[in-house]
Amino acid sequence: MATPYEHLLVETAAPLARITLNHPERRNALSLALMQELTACLRDLSQTSGVQVITLAAAGNVFSAGHDLRELRDRSVSDYRQLFDVCVTLMETIQRIPQPVIAEVQGLATAAGCQLVATCDLAVAAESAQFATPGVRIGLFCSTPMVALTRAVGRKRALEMLLTGAPIAARTAVEWGLINRAVPADALRGETETLAQQIAAASSLTIGLGKQAFYAQIDLDQAKAYDYTKEVMSLNALAGDAQEGIGAFLEKRAACWTGR
Repeated sequence: MATPYEHLLVETAAPLARITLNHPERRNALSLALMQELTACLRDLSQTSGVQVITLAAAGNVFSAGHDLRELRDRSVSDYRQLFDVCVTLMETIQRIPQPVIAEVQGLATAAGCQLVATCDLAVAAESAQFATPGVRIGLFCSTPMVALTRAVGRKRALEMLLTGAPIAARTAVEWGLINRAVPADALRGETETLAQQIAAASSLTIGLGKQAFYAQIDLDQAKAYDYTKEVMSLNALAGDAQEGIGAFLEKRAACWTGR
């Protein structure tokens, strides 16, 4: 099913949904309008029955060049605050919806485009893809991108990218933890869909609970993380899908998920 967004192409074929950034003539820049559309689209898909995994891809040769620089010239501070507020809302939405979001990166991802990749739950890239946070080169440090980048690759590697602006190759991005894997370009979509189908084979309820718990515990100290997750796991064990899955395992049969 195609959905008529101005800057996006959306396809759903349960249990998967695919969003394609579709503004290649602007290098899929994260303009205010595109970010608002993408946020609305993610929220809509999160409520769409049968959608268990979302892939985020892009048309053209560039995944995303980050913010549209035309929107960063000769504006007021309130305009800039609105732009970055909308960007943060988009990034938070990706991690708050129950469905895992997989970035499918076919080309260059820079600045907020790199932030978008780092924010997605998982990422698969073509071996030819590159990643960079080059804001320092134009006098605008990639401060909001560094939030997601630092959490993905760690302090020293993030600072190297942020302070030099130099791109890293996909293989390096795998080693650093920015993406999960790099594959030949002609295998990119197939590899991403295989990963999505592996996730979708599990209970949607369990996946949603697990994703929420992951982000809730990640910045807690160990004791608080255990206090939180043992309660989540106790409640999870009461769910019908958990009881069905345990029973299916013990009885050596396939589980029949209900999402409850």
